[in-house]
Amino acid sequence: MTERFRITSDPLDEQAVAEGLSTSEDGAVVVFSGIVRARNKGRKVLHLEYEAYEAMVYPVFERVAEGVSRRFGVERLRIHHRIGRVDIGESSVLVAAASPHRGTAFEAARHTMNEIKRIVPIWKREFFEGGDVWVEGPKEPVTE
Repeated sequence: MTERFRITSDPLDEQAVAEGLSTSEDGAVVVFSGIVRARNKGRKVLHLEYEAYEAMVYPVFERVAEGVSRRFGVERLRIHHRIGRVDIGESSVLVAAASPHRGTAFEAARHTMNEIKRIVPIWKREFFEGGDVWVEGPKEPVTE
């Protein structure tokens, strides 16, 4: 059985995160994969590294899921996030949401991803040609 929330240094599996998530009442499963891109802000990215305050990540993931449940009525949600080095083309985060309707599943996945970037204690360090920088997330709620 796939874990609801997961922090790992292992590669993420899109198929596994969605497997068994939906019920016979669902008409949609949306899987969002955040993939490391080769360019950011005009610089050639070499790789990313993620660090997490793991003892706090799981309670905050739970808080995000509770908010998604209240706001969208989506009860079946999974969040898997990488830590450590993540190379170009690899997934750094997966969000999967199941719902009776596709619009709701899309909205729930988008909102979940925005909340992860805003409040989950995971930090991203970008390595690029000529240096590296810690990337800050949004300081205010992301508008949708």
